[in-house]
Amino acid sequence: MPFIILISAIAIAGIDQLFKFLVAEYLKPVGSVDVIPNLFSLTYVENKGAAFGIMSNMRWVFIVFTLIVIAVLIYIVIKNKIKSKLFIISAILLIGGGIGNLIDRIFYGYVIDYLSLSFFSPVCNFADYCITFGTVLLVIYLIFFSNFFKDNKKVKADE
Repeated sequence: MPFIILISAIAIAGIDQLFKFLVAEYLKPVGSVDVIPNLFSLTYVENKGAAFGIMSNMRWVFIVFTLIVIAVLIYIVIKNKIKSKLFIISAILLIGGGIGNLIDRIFYGYVIDYLSLSFFSPVCNFADYCITFGTVLLVIYLIFFSNFFKDNKKVKADE
């Protein structure tokens, strides 16, 4: 199972990099293109920070943090042999999205963003959405399907 998770995550990162290559090649020269007027556009942005551009120019912090998160997820997948499909999908999305944005930060010093929704102000990319959905799925898994928040201590009834 860990092999399938890693191959799937690499495929997600590959798709992300393909989109970013196409965006840099064809969208960067024009800047922005309306796909659905007043709702969705493709807009070329070089994001040197995190979401909403916060913590701008802290490239190495993001690189180290991303490497740690990816390593921890891979360790959990290999060590704990979790079989939950919800966790597996979450891990694939988080690792793949993390690798996709990590490649940008290492090679360019910024992340290429291009997906712009009128009702959601930051411009994002495929990897960002993978990370977001992966995080939501991981939280759902941890709260509802794992023993993460359950108290393992047994309290005696007569104490």
